[in-house]
Amino acid sequence: MWETLNQIFRVPSLRNKILFILGLLVIYRLAANIPLPGVDVLALKRLFEENAFLGLLNVFSGGGLSNISIVLLGVAPYITASIIMQLLTTLVPSLERMYKEEGEQGRQKFNMITRWLTVPLAGLQSFSMLSLLKSQGILGEIAPFTLAVIVLSATAGTVFLMWLGELITEKGLGNGVSLIIFAGIVSSLPTMISRFIATWDPSQFFIYVLFLLVAAVTIAGVILVNEGQRTIPVAYAKRIRGGSTIGGSSTHLPLKVNQAGVIPIIFAVSLILIPTMIANFLVNSSNTKVAEAAVTLSGWLQNQLIYGLIYFVLVVVFTYFYTAVVFDPNKISENLQKQGGYIPGIRPGKTTAEYLYHIMNRITLAGALFLGLIAVLPFVVQGLTGISSLSLGGVSILIVVSVVLETIKQIQSQMTMRSYENL
Repeated sequence: MWETLNQIFRVPSLRNKILFILGLLVIYRLAANIPLPGVDVLALKRLFEENAFLGLLNVFSGGGLSNISIVLLGVAPYITASIIMQLLTTLVPSLERMYKEEGEQGRQKFNMITRWLTVPLAGLQSFSMLSLLKSQGILGEIAPFTLAVIVLSATAGTVFLMWLGELITEKGLGNGVSLIIFAGIVSSLPTMISRFIATWDPSQFFIYVLFLLVAAVTIAGVILVNEGQRTIPVAYAKRIRGGSTIGGSSTHLPLKVNQAGVIPIIFAVSLILIPTMIANFLVNSSNTKVAEAAVTLSGWLQNQLIYGLIYFVLVVVFTYFYTAVVFDPNKISENLQKQGGYIPGIRPGKTTAEYLYHIMNRITLAGALFLGLIAVLPFVVQGLTGISSLSLGGVSILIVVSVVLETIKQIQSQMTMRSYENL
């Protein structure tokens, strides 16, 4: 390990890229710890312990939301805008052509539209979040002008982080947005460790051991599923052009087990907990029936068993939905046929598309069940241990492991290219 790090830092270009990225992440962490005034810290902590939706948003804001900092929303609006644009490519043919057929220039236009969409989403989400915090008594009375300044500051903070993420991405050592989220998750580790030490109970030793075993198995499972893929053999027919033979080679088509990543979890938690947020707004309604219905709905959704079951089912459903959006067996079959490729034993065309659809459905089931278990993992761990101070965020582990694996691959790729250049 130390030898590998030594080799990395011996390469000036790679060392400068790593130091540049670390510097940007330090700037981001400084911004995430500049709080807005007038916040009730105790009430804020209690709200985050009770609301899983805000906990997930806090993960994607890198802790900026729990501090009510100037980067209140982090990169969450940018992620939302990216998801919306990806979904629109399946509905708007012009966007699909722009992204897939117009090359680098088309992707630059597509990314610019995503950036512009991020701005109104950030303004809307910051206003909604401030309204929720105000209704919970965490923020006091805010004058309209002050509220406008705070919303503009939070929107500017999101745009600033989006810019930092793109600067990081340009260095070619991983996705900048993912690295920002990764930095926010890792920054919370000292707080978690200190809280664990403060609540240490020797009589719970075997429960602590169980917790560590579950954490180790979870990390191993995330690596296994994240790297898992089904390889489909592909052969190319021989063709003769101008007296020379073209083709006749064989390769494979990799189908990932977790094709959708963490996006189904984002969709599911948004869908199930938006009604909870609406119910919290309506609890203090002047209409008695509306207030009673809001209290009933809020209590029903806060039941851990009901919430966990609904959450699990929604994650599985959205995994299939998003995989269907990003994976088109008909287009893959068409491209293979145009290039003279075929799957041995399977007829080209419609039969190949049906075969790929069948295989993808089977491996997506494993990926969907895995994401569902990851989503409800905190409830399972707390149910097994019975200790609320022990929390194992499956989503956080999924993000951290994915980012680490991707960054390692990028660094190894750049070191390999440098080795070839030296040769």
